[in-house]
Amino acid sequence: MKEKALPAERVSWLTRIRRNHALEHATIHILSQRHYNIRLVGRSDPWGFSLAGEVSTEEVASAIQEAIARFRHGEVELAIHPRCGTNLATSAVLAALSSFVAMGGRTHSRWEKLPRVLLATLGALLVAQPLGLWAQQYITTTSRVDGIRVKRLTCQQRGRVTNHRIELEHR
Repeated sequence: MKEKALPAERVSWLTRIRRNHALEHATIHILSQRHYNIRLVGRSDPWGFSLAGEVSTEEVASAIQEAIARFRHGEVELAIHPRCGTNLATSAVLAALSSFVAMGGRTHSRWEKLPRVLLATLGALLVAQPLGLWAQQYITTTSRVDGIRVKRLTCQQRGRVTNHRIELEHR
């Protein structure tokens, strides 16, 4: 009797986003190493990621393949990027919460609360950077890219901006 092949395990949408986000960061790191002072903007979703910046499609494809290979060889730090939106979001949330808390209390004048708000916001912003990097490492990215491959890479020119869309397949 012939055994039935089991279907490939489906990768959850959250895992796909985390993998895509890590691969986006790694691709940006590699392109930045190749081109001093390059400006790139990335955005990840469950289907892949997009890159905007002055770079050729061939270089993007090459950087993605290098990123996957480097992740497989243990270079997990490529998944973390200091200018990631996770850091910005962490800063915004902590600054807003600290300001909200500092505005509380019995003092009636907003001007009397201002020094507390400024101090609380400054403290929040000092904590935000390492917390944002931690959030990237443990929440918003994963460098486990086994079974990932580029399904489609397209390029579109919008004025002076080159946009690349990278669709990924997770197996």
